[in-house]
Amino acid sequence: MMNNMYIGFITDPIEAFNTKKDSSFAMMLAAQARGWMLYYMQQKDLYVRDGIVYADMQALQVKDQLNDYYQIDESITQPLHQLDAVLMRKDPPFDMEYIYSTYLLELAAKQGLLVVNRADSIRSANEKFFTTEFPEYCPETLVTRDIQRIKQFIKELGHIVVKPLDGMGGAMVFQIKQGDPNTNVILETITQYGTQTIIAQRFLPEYKQGDKRILIINGKPFPHALARIPAEGEGRANLAAGGEGLGVDLSDKEFEICERLTPRLQEMGLMFVGLDVIGDYITEINVTSPTCIRELDKLYSADIAGLLMDEIEIVLQNTMKNRQQ
Repeated sequence: MMNNMYIGFITDPIEAFNTKKDSSFAMMLAAQARGWMLYYMQQKDLYVRDGIVYADMQALQVKDQLNDYYQIDESITQPLHQLDAVLMRKDPPFDMEYIYSTYLLELAAKQGLLVVNRADSIRSANEKFFTTEFPEYCPETLVTRDIQRIKQFIKELGHIVVKPLDGMGGAMVFQIKQGDPNTNVILETITQYGTQTIIAQRFLPEYKQGDKRILIINGKPFPHALARIPAEGEGRANLAAGGEGLGVDLSDKEFEICERLTPRLQEMGLMFVGLDVIGDYITEINVTSPTCIRELDKLYSADIAGLLMDEIEIVLQNTMKNRQQ
């Protein structure tokens, strides 16, 4: 195990963490358990001066408890690439500020920093649109802002789901059946009267058996998924929308899907990915701040964040060897 490692975390405000569920917090605990030094940052703390990426960062210690779970030191300013790795764990919305942050992180990576997930890839791999690279494993899918085209899609399939390309947690997800009197108002709202591109997919009734979250750690799927079961009367299975999480073993089909995705994920430097599967179909490929570590850890007495730290350590060791050659 490598000692004297310096790992940064870019997150939402740490004081608002729900430590029972927060995957970023699980990663902090796993890194700290290895004796690595942790540093905490937010997006606003990053800047570039004369071609060098700097950050105002605070040394961080964490405790696995509900309250008084962190301690941060006074802020220091130093070049970001003086750290060994930074985990970009800022939640969506994926707005222009998020994109600007990826520019800074991409520049820091050129200066020697390992960024997880790779900055240019989280910028280009929209979590819903990215599924279109794997059409053989997706339900029928339409990406457009044309309301009439979506209506034709409804006519063809009879029952669809529409959602924005930049949402999370089940926000603004609608089911539409052919003949639904609310069709026009839903489509006008979600496309902002035809000015915002959205994604539409064939409705998958299998969601009632669970919208499964599969975690892929540097190409290796954790062998169990969290099946998110929708609450009674709820059309969404997201935990943020009241869904219940149950542990299930990955099926042969799900292992096949992961194997199909792995070369592309590794090519893009996407070391930690949350794959959403309903039935036998991919619905989302989450790359910004995938969750469900803590739920799966509890169900299976696992240490998924530890597996990620193992992979990060291997990448850093290989990088050091290459530099010495």
